[in-house]
Amino acid sequence: MEIKVPAVGESIAEVVIGQWLVAEGTQVDLDQTVVGLETDKVNVDVPAPVAGVLAKILKHKGEIAKIGEVIGHIDTLHKALAAHAVPTLTVAPPAVAGAVAPVMPSAQRILAQAGLDAHTVTGTGPRGRVLKADALTAVNKLSEGQRIPLVFADPEPPIAPIAPIAPVAPIAPIAPIAPIAPIAPIAVQPVLAPPVVVPAPGAQRKQTLVPMTPLRKRVAQRLVEAQANAAILTTFNECDMTAVIELRKKYQEAFTARHGVKLGFMSLFIKACVDALKAFPLVNAQIRGTDIVMQDFYDIGVAVGGGKGLVVPVVRDADTLTLAGLELKLADLGARAKTSTLKLDELQGGTFSISNGGVYGSMMSTPILNPPQSAILGMHNIIERPIGLAGQIVLRPMMYLALSYDHRLIDGREAVQFLVRVKNSIEAPERLLLEI
Repeated sequence: MEIKVPAVGESIAEVVIGQWLVAEGTQVDLDQTVVGLETDKVNVDVPAPVAGVLAKILKHKGEIAKIGEVIGHIDTLHKALAAHAVPTLTVAPPAVAGAVAPVMPSAQRILAQAGLDAHTVTGTGPRGRVLKADALTAVNKLSEGQRIPLVFADPEPPIAPIAPIAPVAPIAPIAPIAPIAPIAPIAVQPVLAPPVVVPAPGAQRKQTLVPMTPLRKRVAQRLVEAQANAAILTTFNECDMTAVIELRKKYQEAFTARHGVKLGFMSLFIKACVDALKAFPLVNAQIRGTDIVMQDFYDIGVAVGGGKGLVVPVVRDADTLTLAGLELKLADLGARAKTSTLKLDELQGGTFSISNGGVYGSMMSTPILNPPQSAILGMHNIIERPIGLAGQIVLRPMMYLALSYDHRLIDGREAVQFLVRVKNSIEAPERLLLEI
């Protein structure tokens, strides 16, 4: 049975082979994950299409494979066991009136690998059925030197039945052990070709070439496209975080007890951005050729650091979610981004994005658009700074905000007013409740 690269998305034509979880010559079960595939958007696990033995790996870790390409072979279970079984000497049990107790497939497999005859094992299942647990018990006894005694019909075992030893002559067919040759290199194939070391002038100096991951290649491509195909401009403002910090302190315990998740800043910023997008719909629009696509839904992309690089999962219909709903969704997407288990459709689409460089200590940045979106908000570190307030200089927890936008579609006035509306909603969160 062939193991093929499955279709993983309309825009994905090739994948990079990840880690093989099963070595050649190892038995696999139906639907057991045998290998992981890496794409520029998501990682995909490939299950075994049939139970058997992984006979051959055709594509190793780090190699490129096309959609539909064969990357390995599985010998079906019965063929594999017949090809690799070791001849054993067993004496058939006496005929017993009635049907012979059945043996479960999993138990049969374990006994065959250990060279035990299923008839020598006492079954504990219904009608004497030999279960997997019975097989494991028999194998454990065998490993302890307590080989299961053979049972004969008469007190003195008849010599005649030993005649079946004659079939030992077929040991000649051990020649077919030739097929075991490909299994000999059971040693796991090298995970990746060793990095190429390029000599450089001077002692104790070297350069190491490391191939880009598919995700990193895609990120690089998208960033260059964004710079080349849009007139990106950034406007800045600063935001006093006092009100939302006090709001979180006052209600955090009750919020967590009620909803099972903590109240963070991101959900409040998503709410503030949705409110501003409704007031300035061009910021939520896109350019398609010579047309403007207006969108009356609000799918907010949130940039997070994934296990293998930056990804932007999308919170669909963010305007319909409560703060608790947003926090639960963000927690789920963030956890799966770190383990590279996001689904492809969770990374596609989006009408507006938010990037929080502040979690890494960023003081100021100019975020790059996520095409074909027309704007992105950048959040930054919260630092106490002196500001003038009511004729006095006071310390306040301040955050710089940055809005990068496509100047082909959005004028400076709209961009500035959008950012001011976000700032006002964060500095006075009650505005969101009152919708003013």
